Amino acid sequence: MQSGVMKFSGRREATIFIVEDDDIDALTIERGLRRVHIVNTIVRGHDGQQALDMLKAGDVPEPYIVLLDLNLPKLSGLELLREIRDDPDLTSAVVFVLTTSQSDEDLTSAYRDHVAGYILKQHMATDFINVLGMIEHY
Repeated sequence: MQSGVMKFSGRREATIFIVEDDDIDALTIERGLRRVHIVNTIVRGHDGQQALDMLKAGDVPEPYIVLLDLNLPKLSGLELLREIRDDPDLTSAVVFVLTTSQSDEDLTSAYRDHVAGYILKQHMATDFINVLGMIEHY
């Protein structure tokens, strides 16, 4: 497994794991991260099952922050989130939800499974700086 980039403080930066099936959304997120000089290692999963397999196989360098879409093929984002929270080896993952879902049920379920933030993609332009600040904090 690769090691993360070292900060001057001596702590490792977290890998950003984008779990997004839409190429344009994934590219937008990645460009936004780079635009504000978050240069962490970025890894991408294209669907929920692939993302889970990558996490369990150790293909995502630790520590990592998951940017998760809820509307994913093969395994939904909420199902993936529950799998992450139920696996003792993955429970320390910091998960932010970046989604188009405005469903109260999805929002409640995500926070019940301890997400760090829930951002609607439609509002991402205005909230993105706040999200990036939270990512930088973690």
